[in-house]
Amino acid sequence: MCGVLICSACGAPSLRYKYEVNELAAQGKFERAANLVESKHKHMYGKRDTLLYELDRASLLHDAGQYPQSDTLLADAQQRITDSYTKSISASASRVLVNDLATPYYAADYETALTFFYRAMNFLRQNDVDSAGVEARKAVFFLDHLRGDKKKGYTDDPFVQYMASLIFESTGDLSDARIARQNALNAYKKRGWAVPQFSVPAHAENYGEVILVHSVGQVPLKKSQTVQLAWNHILAVANSPVENEYTVSPEVQNAISAGLMGSAITVAYPVLETQPYYITSSTVQIAGQRYPMQPMSYVSELVTQDLEEKLPGMWFRVATRAVLRRIAAVQARHALERDQGKDNSLGWLAEMVVDIFGAAVEKADTRQWFTLPASIYMARVFIEPGVQDIQLLLKDRNGNIIGTHTFENIQVPRGGRVFLHYRSAY
Repeated sequence: MCGVLICSACGAPSLRYKYEVNELAAQGKFERAANLVESKHKHMYGKRDTLLYELDRASLLHDAGQYPQSDTLLADAQQRITDSYTKSISASASRVLVNDLATPYYAADYETALTFFYRAMNFLRQNDVDSAGVEARKAVFFLDHLRGDKKKGYTDDPFVQYMASLIFESTGDLSDARIARQNALNAYKKRGWAVPQFSVPAHAENYGEVILVHSVGQVPLKKSQTVQLAWNHILAVANSPVENEYTVSPEVQNAISAGLMGSAITVAYPVLETQPYYITSSTVQIAGQRYPMQPMSYVSELVTQDLEEKLPGMWFRVATRAVLRRIAAVQARHALERDQGKDNSLGWLAEMVVDIFGAAVEKADTRQWFTLPASIYMARVFIEPGVQDIQLLLKDRNGNIIGTHTFENIQVPRGGRVFLHYRSAY
């Protein structure tokens, strides 16, 4: 039981640290934000959460235009995600006994899918379409298996599928492109998101196509919330195993039968805090002509859905740990009473110390890939081939233009495509 209490002291990147990184991103200082993440590697992440560190830093490096450096981190992150699947079963069971933070970070499914998008965009920005095609193939393979393994919740990613279809078209894999496009349309309808409608002109081969992706805002941040619950509520949770994940431990059943419970306990759990941002949409302008951007993904919604899916399991583990700690406290008192006699106050002191320490080290798991955007937009524009300045007009919630970004001297090939990506975090 001491091991349970000690392991529970593990931490996670603090909310204040996330604010600092997000503030730099909001100012467009993505490289400085990435450097801050690097400087906090050991303090905020440590060896246990190397995957999370790589994800947080990789997206910032991508937004800073440091594509090779970003890809190096993402390649390693993907390998860690693959390796983690072989360990997840035993780790999942151990989390019942220890704090969730004592186990390595396991990427959410939507986070895994977005690693393929970021790697593909890294390659596309370096004109390496073939390597982007590899990432697109890995993405659809992952999502195909996800649809087969899960019946509800996040079972597919319409945006990642749509991006894969575009990349397949660019690599000449038209059959795979059609399948990915259909999967994307099905996923949009299933999620209830608007299906993007892009028009392709007749004789498109005579034009050049600009595909501009605009990542907007910042995802909600996980933070710890504490609440005091009556023991009868804790016991009800601990006695109701999560479907297909956990079973009630004998210790819990014994504790209930023995009536060892006190009156109440303070527990911690994660909640989401929405981050403010002002640029919520945009319009593309080329040679004086304006083209609308269309919403492709609401990442904030995926963050919310993922937390909602995981909360029952989190509550079960919190409740079970609370019961086990209470058992440890009572056992500590009984042990001293046997040695020192029931009238000795050391027994009650030992019980109180174990209770206090257990409450102090129980922390909510607030880990997440927090440097992601809140939503993603896209425009597909067919224009005369040649060198073009492509301007992004940034809009607030009322449709007012409050900023611009210009991609200068972009070579748009006849019958080909150029992929661009811009991140606004303010």
